[in-house]
Amino acid sequence: MDEQIEKYFQGQLSSEQALLLMRKVESDEKLKKQFIECQNLNALLALAPHEDDHELAKRELDQFIRKQQSRKYRLILLRVSGYAAAIALLIGITWWVTSTNLQHKQLAEVINKMYVPAGQRACITLSDGTEVWLNSQSTLIYPSLFTEKERRVTLTGEAFFDVAKVKNKPFIVNTQKMNIKVLGTKFNVYAYPDAELVQTSLVKGRLKVCSLDKSNKSITLESNQEVIYKNGKMKVQSIRSGENFSWREGVYYFNKEPFIDIIKKLELYYDVKIIVETPSILNIVYRGKFRQRDGIIEILQIIQKIHKFRIEKNDNVIILK
Repeated sequence: MDEQIEKYFQGQLSSEQALLLMRKVESDEKLKKQFIECQNLNALLALAPHEDDHELAKRELDQFIRKQQSRKYRLILLRVSGYAAAIALLIGITWWVTSTNLQHKQLAEVINKMYVPAGQRACITLSDGTEVWLNSQSTLIYPSLFTEKERRVTLTGEAFFDVAKVKNKPFIVNTQKMNIKVLGTKFNVYAYPDAELVQTSLVKGRLKVCSLDKSNKSITLESNQEVIYKNGKMKVQSIRSGENFSWREGVYYFNKEPFIDIIKKLELYYDVKIIVETPSILNIVYRGKFRQRDGIIEILQIIQKIHKFRIEKNDNVIILK
């Protein structure tokens, strides 16, 4: 394997060296194949659902690099797949090459599309050092290398961003209903396409949120503030609890939330349909924590012990009575 590719995925290349490597990858088919193989594996490792698995997967990646020349990488990949994606994770890495003229320079960009399936989460580090956690059924589209005057990614679903500060190069998150622009900060974005609202919660730093409707409203958030966009209106409020972002550790936390809102989130997180045949239980207000890996039935059974209702499951539909 080319030594520069190894260093690229280990984060040891400067921006200039990375640019030169991308040019070489575009012009050399053999090099491009090696790059894609390593990038696919690297993205797969990022989907490790638990910390121990993630550390083990890192060690497997080191073995993969060492044994690439001896053609043993297929065995390593199979072993890593067992640790990092025991449920056959649906990772979609889409590759295409576009030519960009940057001050008379042509640069080929590899664009990645990462999808995290229901009941899982993933953490990836972008080329600028920005760390992104993705929640269940979330998709992030991002370039392998940020070469424009801005760093732009597209999110569908929920993600937590710890943005690396790069002077004069803002980081922009595109969602279906709003754009978020920052220089360096930590924030959570909840933007599932089927959800009634889009929510951006700023943990640290400062950011600007712009709606994409006709009003084109914009709001600047300060630390510990969040904005909720619903029915064309933007509402700013203080973050109720930092535990709302504990999904990164595999924990779902509900803080005195109406049961109807909890149901909607569970539908998104686990890709199921929940039908409520007893409307009165929708008024339940619940507070509690659940482990992601426990699954939706166990979560509902825990709530059921306090608020009595019956649970029936039929394929991908859950009925509450």
